[in-house]
Amino acid sequence: MTTLRLRPEDPADAGPVRRVLAAAFARPDVTTPPEVVLVDELRGTDAWLPELAMIAEYGGEVVGYALLTRVRVRPDRGVDAPALAFGPVAVAPHRQRVGHGTAVVQAALDAATELGERLVVVLGDPAFYRRFGFGPAGDLGLTSPWAGLGEPWQALVLPPSTSEEGPPPRGEVLFPAPWSRV
Repeated sequence: MTTLRLRPEDPADAGPVRRVLAAAFARPDVTTPPEVVLVDELRGTDAWLPELAMIAEYGGEVVGYALLTRVRVRPDRGVDAPALAFGPVAVAPHRQRVGHGTAVVQAALDAATELGERLVVVLGDPAFYRRFGFGPAGDLGLTSPWAGLGEPWQALVLPPSTSEEGPPPRGEVLFPAPWSRV
């Protein structure tokens, strides 16, 4: 019986990850989907957190991917606070709708929680992300260049690692430069 294996990406996975992203985000009007370029460019930045680049592997084949990278939340006053941005999330077309996307997203969120992260933002389908606890980012006092898109701009507060932790940060979410080209 073949089982789904969830694990962090390693350097040898770059090619298979590119193929999954290219297939999942394929459009007739572009040769290389922007999501492929985004991941390639993020790998070379300080935003890249290798332990939060999660792979779903089925039968030895990379079939799913969920990426969390570092963003900053700039409050009205005070210092920037760390947070995470989800995306892209992709599943190879021939393995969609069988739970691989849900599994790889949950694995990434679990890894972020274990690392003591507190806040994740995403621009995505509210019906999909709601099942993980995401809700409107504006309700948490978070803005971004995508805040004007409404419901797809979402956030999730992860459980605190200690009881002494205060509330999650509020303010403008600042994305690394590669995000501006998506």
